[in-house]
Amino acid sequence: MNRSVIAGTDGSPAASNAVRWAAREAVLRAKPLRIVHVREQWAGDVPVHTMKNYRDPEAKHCRAMLADAAEAARASAPGLEVTTALVDGDLVQRLLEESEAADQVVIGSRGQGGFAGLLLGSAGMGVAGHAGCPVVIVRGDSATRHGRIVVGVDGSEGAEAALAHAFAEAEIRGAAVHAVHAWQPPGLSRTAVESGSMGEGIIAERGVFLRRVLAPWRERFPRVTVTESIVCGHPVGALCDASAEADMVVVGSRGHGLLASAVFGSVSHGVLHHAHCPVAVVRPKGPAPEPA
Repeated sequence: MNRSVIAGTDGSPAASNAVRWAAREAVLRAKPLRIVHVREQWAGDVPVHTMKNYRDPEAKHCRAMLADAAEAARASAPGLEVTTALVDGDLVQRLLEESEAADQVVIGSRGQGGFAGLLLGSAGMGVAGHAGCPVVIVRGDSATRHGRIVVGVDGSEGAEAALAHAFAEAEIRGAAVHAVHAWQPPGLSRTAVESGSMGEGIIAERGVFLRRVLAPWRERFPRVTVTESIVCGHPVGALCDASAEADMVVVGSRGHGLLASAVFGSVSHGVLHHAHCPVAVVRPKGPAPEPA
């Protein structure tokens, strides 16, 4: 199956930026682009199937929005195969359905209507935490190229999935992987730890851990250059700082129930709000991926 890159749009500037980014991604992967607008039915709306003519003006507006998005995509990526779809229903549910047969789902960081809530609370968790493929939220100046993919490393299942995606993305782009490991010493200030011998010992220990985690991925992707950072501080701040000179930040999400969504929210959701570049959220499917 030639899985499409899916771009969700609502006609907002952020969504238009996401569509253009998705178009370039589709070319990079030799995939078609499918642009989707979800027309939600709000409380008090007349059901679509009972009064079709009532909603025709809205449908016309939505189709025009999709046509404009397709034109922008083709302008960004001449020759790209682009299709559009106007679908009715719940925004999160329809995007999750689209994700099951997609290479990736791309949305903007801010939007209108239901899209405005994608990064705020349960709606964002629902898409990024439970999609059947990676979800990319386009933030910042997505057209600037730095040749670097940032990924957080903490040894968790979600981080392993993020590593797999980060190395694959780096290989596709001819970019480097910048692996960031952040640690927070309990009961001690950052200054106290970094200035003493205890800090040196912890940093050396964390360096051994980081190199061990990265070793199989270096072997699997020998053409990908890898740089490492060991940061004493919160992982959100460390990843967001690194994102200022990155093409993408990759974070993981377990995607299993409400507790996992809460864990996802503590770091990945913080990165979604504050990163300077597009953020890819990757959910493991079953057991954590094993490097070959």
